[in-house]
Amino acid sequence: MSQGPLLITGGAGYIGSHTVRHLLDQHERVIVLDNLVFGHRDALPMDRVTFIEGEMADAVLIEKLFSEHKPEAVLHFAAFAYVGESVTDPLKYYRNNLAAPLTLLEAMQRHGCKRFIFSSTCATYGDPVRIPIDETHPQAPVNPYGASKWMLERVLRDCERAWGLKSVFLRYFNASGCHPSGEIGEDHNPETHLIPLVLQAATGHRPHITVFGTDYPTPDGTCIRDYIHVCDLASAHALALKYLREGGDTIAINLGTGRGFSVKEIIATAESVTGKTIPIVYGERRAGDPSELVADPALAAKVIGWKAAHLDPREHIESAWKWMNGPQGGRYAN
Repeated sequence: MSQGPLLITGGAGYIGSHTVRHLLDQHERVIVLDNLVFGHRDALPMDRVTFIEGEMADAVLIEKLFSEHKPEAVLHFAAFAYVGESVTDPLKYYRNNLAAPLTLLEAMQRHGCKRFIFSSTCATYGDPVRIPIDETHPQAPVNPYGASKWMLERVLRDCERAWGLKSVFLRYFNASGCHPSGEIGEDHNPETHLIPLVLQAATGHRPHITVFGTDYPTPDGTCIRDYIHVCDLASAHALALKYLREGGDTIAINLGTGRGFSVKEIIATAESVTGKTIPIVYGERRAGDPSELVADPALAAKVIGWKAAHLDPREHIESAWKWMNGPQGGRYAN
């Protein structure tokens, strides 16, 4: 049962829009703040949400939002997330991912809003020193994107000490898949995630998929990643909200399946799902790509009662293929 409206920043984006739908299905009241730089208005059921187009860094807008709507909690998705761009333009990432949320947090402090769910990332861990990665793994981010998320985690812990803010840092592994309805999906421009890139190559909208490195110390020589379905991410946010409502303390939680799949395995599964041969070009390794990233998700089960329901990447690929070939996804596949 809803205890108050929820403010969802970046709620028109990929993970945000899926979480909005999940929360609405649980009869929550939802306010979405999004500047639509990467989000999409048509990813939201506008008749069921309060939508505000604007910037987190706009202090006047944020103050008006809190004064009028009095949100009970904030679920924060709004961030730039292109690792390569963060290396070439770090100030853009620190301004948006670290500085802008300070305006939001100041308003929360003024209005006594003390629950914050943060869309963080496994990139805060940097190069893994052990696999699987649990929450005690050292945090040593190797790019400004990961560093900006790690720094905001530090800010949130300081806010807890100073004025009692309680936060859950949800450290995602590789988000993938789309809503089973096919109505909303992974809609990035430019696209950098493996599964949609592979499917674009299957449709001919991309000439090929490039596999970066075939000499990693893995069974088939390609990188291994932990793919977590976006609907599982959405359900984790609802459970994290329940945890905070029940008085939970600030905590970091990994979101992953605990299972890893290689680039070649994903491509082979996509070929099976689509019935198409996917053209492949083999390239050199990319700097900074670890050979393996797999979560230890045990703490999520223990603390918020969450386990991934979609363990087979075939489900992720099937849902992404359905969206890409539907009325919404079709225009984005070009």
